[in-house]
Amino acid sequence: MDFSKARIGFIGFGSMASAICDGLLLKKVVDPSSIYACARNMDRLRERCEQRGINACSNAEEVAKASDIVVIGVLPQQVEAVVKAAADALKGKPIFSIAASIDYTRYVSYLGEGYHHISTIPNTPIAIGEGIIVAESTHSLTPEQLELFEGVFGQIARIEYFSPELLSLGGTGAGCAPAFVDVFIEAMADGLVKNGMTRAQAYKIVPQMMIGTAKYMMESGKHPGELKDAICTPGGTTIVGISALEETGFRNSLIHAIDKIIEKKHSM
Repeated sequence: MDFSKARIGFIGFGSMASAICDGLLLKKVVDPSSIYACARNMDRLRERCEQRGINACSNAEEVAKASDIVVIGVLPQQVEAVVKAAADALKGKPIFSIAASIDYTRYVSYLGEGYHHISTIPNTPIAIGEGIIVAESTHSLTPEQLELFEGVFGQIARIEYFSPELLSLGGTGAGCAPAFVDVFIEAMADGLVKNGMTRAQAYKIVPQMMIGTAKYMMESGKHPGELKDAICTPGGTTIVGISALEETGFRNSLIHAIDKIIEKKHSM
């Protein structure tokens, strides 16, 4: 299957949809002329589409008709009205949903049986082709459509499947946690600046340290605790820093943050 020929449509072109689009263009997965988008604010849409060289469409039905894959990127509360209005054009098309909390059963309730959809939660690093797509294992894509979905979007993100009950939790780890990492980078830089380094220098070394550490863990297959232990020499400086993190509850703060996010999701 030639994935470069796929025509991709975005119904809704907010931050996450445009990040996916940017990743596709950066990695040259498809040509800009093969991407279509619609949004409520036509003036803003035209401007954003012109910047990227993609096609601006007037409505969801137009996008669906022009596309081989349809990305639903509107706000969760808008999904039902949007997909019902474009139901005829969506028939037979693989639907890739990035609307938070709208899972497989919700799509069935909106569209009925006979439609092909998969619910996902991507994260913002997809804009540079280094994203994660947490996908619901329960979906209605055909084998050919699943191959198309993975073949196109797997070039800009790691795709991981979760059962329906774990989809939201997976999205927390992939979608919310980048903000935690941003805070960590900023705090690390603050500590270095406090001790004499320029902020420009700190913002060069800290992100690269994180990238390298993460890649090393994934490629080596080693447990993060093992990698940490290898750096902590007896009586050395690193173990002093680890001890300070433990004193101020670093681990517990992260666990508590995840708990609070899940608590918030359950109340919505």
